[in-house]
Amino acid sequence: MFQCSRRSGFLNKAFNKEGLGGSTVRLMKGEITYCQWVSLMEGDYRKYSEESGICLPKNFSVSQIFGKALSAKEINRPMLQAALTLRKKGFTTGILTNNYLDDSTRRGHLAQLMGELRPHFDFLIESCRIGMAKPDPQIYRFMLDTLKASPNEVVFLDDVGANLKPARDLGVVTILARNTSTALQELEKVTRMQLLETAAPLPTPCKPSDMSHGYVPIKPGVHLHFVELGSGPAVCLCHGFPESWFSWRYQIPALAQAGFRVLAVDMKGYGESSAPPEIEEYSMEVLCKDMVTFLDKLGISQAVFIGHDWGGMLVWNMALFYPERVRAVASLNTPFIPANPKVSTMEAIKANPIFDYQLYFQEPGVAEAELEQNLNRTFKALFRASDEVFLNTRNVREAGGLFVRTPENPSLSKLMTEEDIQFYVEQFKKSGFRGPLNWYRNIDKNWKWSCKSVGRKILIPALMVVAEKDKVLLPEMTKHMEDWIPNLKRGYIKDCGHWTQIEKPNELNQILTEWLKTDARDPPLVSML
Repeated sequence: MFQCSRRSGFLNKAFNKEGLGGSTVRLMKGEITYCQWVSLMEGDYRKYSEESGICLPKNFSVSQIFGKALSAKEINRPMLQAALTLRKKGFTTGILTNNYLDDSTRRGHLAQLMGELRPHFDFLIESCRIGMAKPDPQIYRFMLDTLKASPNEVVFLDDVGANLKPARDLGVVTILARNTSTALQELEKVTRMQLLETAAPLPTPCKPSDMSHGYVPIKPGVHLHFVELGSGPAVCLCHGFPESWFSWRYQIPALAQAGFRVLAVDMKGYGESSAPPEIEEYSMEVLCKDMVTFLDKLGISQAVFIGHDWGGMLVWNMALFYPERVRAVASLNTPFIPANPKVSTMEAIKANPIFDYQLYFQEPGVAEAELEQNLNRTFKALFRASDEVFLNTRNVREAGGLFVRTPENPSLSKLMTEEDIQFYVEQFKKSGFRGPLNWYRNIDKNWKWSCKSVGRKILIPALMVVAEKDKVLLPEMTKHMEDWIPNLKRGYIKDCGHWTQIEKPNELNQILTEWLKTDARDPPLVSML
């Protein structure tokens, strides 16, 4: 395309010509927008081509050339991981970038990049917001003022050598970051921290106070609470027992960043959603109808449903009974097991010792008393990694309770912070355990309803994620799912117990985002005629 102009390095020569660079400086300082800059550059390039006698192709377009280059920009993942590691070790981290006011048709790409980076750093300085641009020395002084640090306390990395000199002249330690590995080796020497080949840090969780909260009326006296982040196709996250929307705290930002509108629901009976006392309010049939109403009231015709534990049971039933409302379905840990009209679910539970805790949950008031007695103990005992578990779900009735064989003051799991535990404590002070336990008290009713779907297959996009070390929802329980879900995709997470979202968030986020991007976008419209 640019054969004649490439011979003389036309683009670089024209860009560096006095007057052209000035437009770019104005762009980076926020004096003009990207589209204004393109228009100026378009005219300047054509003028320069005439002056220099160099021909330009008829389809020459500054907008296309720079637009494609800018759209190809990606986050340097090893460098981001190093920054996350340093921040976790107590270093203050920030981004100092020459950036511009993007009003182009591709502006969503830049917004997405900056939106993904921003939460991981203590500060973000964009040249177009402050009227200064690198390598102007005053922007480095502004950086030092923002950091409230002296120059010798700061390490500055940049992939442009000319941007390093003014910082170095001020006494800042500088590293040329053209080669990531070399730059990280130098950064290791300066910080005395291991930054190469370290385990990926946990993704940044969302904070309740930073979220948009919504309340949807389902029927008189009943509403569902949810938090929301992102834009794009709707993804409805359905938690299990005894949890909260907060159990998805590591997934919500990642899925939103992947281009989806994430709706994490407090399921009925939990948190800030209504918790009616009647057992029948928690039958699977009623719960699925509630979710249909939830979509209706929000004006959402179809959503991806992702569930964990009881939420997994709900999303499989949504796919069976309301496939037109389900764009795609994914379950974490919970297998799809079709109803057997000859053997009730209750009979199957009684025959399997690991489900004895579910029989203990049947008598209203009994399990509530134990679980509500000391909420701090309850959640510290329950939320534990696969190598920390001391809870036994077998012989619970015979032992006289779920926590009989657990410590009075359990240690804090590596999965949780004290702040996390207190969030659950406060939520369950509001809702109590009756609603959550009522999910277990509709087993016969759920079985009879499920029998109406006998013979149906799930043919919409579907994903099953199993956790290797879940002691209750065992991976082998998913063995025959392809008989009923022939196009099922699978994810397998090693060394992971029951609390998949918080024990292995990086692995889970990768599985979910890859699946969502390939299977949960708008399906092609196919004529039925």
